[in-house]
Amino acid sequence: MTAHGIIRRFAAALLLALIAHPAQAEWHKAESDRFVIYSDSNARDIEAFAQRLERYHAVLALRTGRDIPVPSPSNRVTVYTVGSERTLKTIYGDKNSNVAGFYIPRAGGSVAFVPNVRVSGRATDFSLVVLLHEYAHHFLISSSQFAMPRWMSEGAAEYYAAARFLDDGSVEIGLAANHRVGELNFADSVSVRELLDYELYTENRGSRYDAYYGRAWLMYHYLSSAEDRRGQLEQYWFKVVRGADSLAAGEEVFGDLTQLGKDLAAYQRSRRIAAWRIPANLIQVGKVSVTPLSPGMSEMIEVVIRSRRGVSRDEATVLLPDARAIAAQYPDDAGVLAALSEAEYDAGNDAEAIAAADRAIAIDNQAKNAYVQKGYALFRQARESDDRAAAFKVAMQPFEALNALENDHPMPLMYYYRSFAERRVQPDETAKSALLRAAELAPFDQALQLNAAMMLIRDRRNQDARFFLAPLAANPHGGGSSGRAKRLLDLLAATPDGTPVDIRNLPEEVETPDLSDAAD
Repeated sequence: MTAHGIIRRFAAALLLALIAHPAQAEWHKAESDRFVIYSDSNARDIEAFAQRLERYHAVLALRTGRDIPVPSPSNRVTVYTVGSERTLKTIYGDKNSNVAGFYIPRAGGSVAFVPNVRVSGRATDFSLVVLLHEYAHHFLISSSQFAMPRWMSEGAAEYYAAARFLDDGSVEIGLAANHRVGELNFADSVSVRELLDYELYTENRGSRYDAYYGRAWLMYHYLSSAEDRRGQLEQYWFKVVRGADSLAAGEEVFGDLTQLGKDLAAYQRSRRIAAWRIPANLIQVGKVSVTPLSPGMSEMIEVVIRSRRGVSRDEATVLLPDARAIAAQYPDDAGVLAALSEAEYDAGNDAEAIAAADRAIAIDNQAKNAYVQKGYALFRQARESDDRAAAFKVAMQPFEALNALENDHPMPLMYYYRSFAERRVQPDETAKSALLRAAELAPFDQALQLNAAMMLIRDRRNQDARFFLAPLAANPHGGGSSGRAKRLLDLLAATPDGTPVDIRNLPEEVETPDLSDAAD
């Protein structure tokens, strides 16, 4: 084994030790319309946490005038509270980072990781602020296909995350972003021109720590609140959506950018800024149910958390003995067996993953993760089969069963399309419609959006492809998918429908990334 492999194995073993909780701690699962939360907090606190997140969603809908349908159960955001900030940083993968929480968007499995969050009192815990910031991104992407420029996306997320939850059920939003005061006062400033021109910003930034997030919040808040600037933010965004360059649109709508910078400085010095209080009677949230995890799942939860974060094969191999030992103790717990199936698959053991999934399904035919893991393993086996057509037909069976359980689960739709692509067979119209439907259900999944766009480009539906690529290109956290989307948009800019596009130097299929770099 390489030295690198030994280090990764040690890190995985250390992580299990760090996230181990006292034996008497009882884990609970809270479920609401849009969230699933796992925590070893008491039932009352986890219920209050779930209600707070649902209230936040309702406020976003009221404040923006948008809403998104209640997602299918598997497309909800799952939140894991993992104990201390030290544990969180280890799970994140960098113990020296200043991360206070992070979010990974995935079709059928978006997850967020935060330290244990305090829900009492008026002040909003900073870990919760980070989660609210990321959920604001999730909400805004899910409720509109019109991409925000990067500064505007981050400014909006900061604007909405500066929230306060009051005991009477009301919520204040658009408060001062006190968590950005330090960087606004002491970090290197970012000019209005740099905010509007992200390429200029990246050229000038270098390795310095600057006030980009704070300045984005300040400009978004000011343009949303100043009477003499009323309507300018919407006008600017409309021009960008219609294809205008961000800087040119800003100069046209905002006027003298130097004066705008002076106005922002004055706004920052002001003692009072506008905020919104949404009364409780306008905030409608559904029921929250809280149930204790089974003894087996309470034992298995550390393995589950690590698996959902994303593991290498070496790291999965370290986790596997614990998963197997727990499964041996609780052989009749379908959730434990589904988690074992995931651990076996991550470690490269397809036959063992299928066997564990089958045992889980035999106990509980509603064990959805067991169907997913069995499908993953069968797909991987099918790639090596001599009779690929027959093998992929069998591999689709778990996903077909999952589709019968949850019609709007995106994974069966995605994998039906992939069953053609993996065989290098032209997908039929049903498969193409399935992929587009999956992309519609999970607009926050970057790889899925890119794959849908690539399919449309191959069908010479170039303008439809732009519809999927524009939000991805403007993704506030960048990344490889964002860069590919930008290059594709450049290729499509002067390419009408019906005209082939040379994409030979771009990947045809993109795997869903294990980690979003969405840790602000």
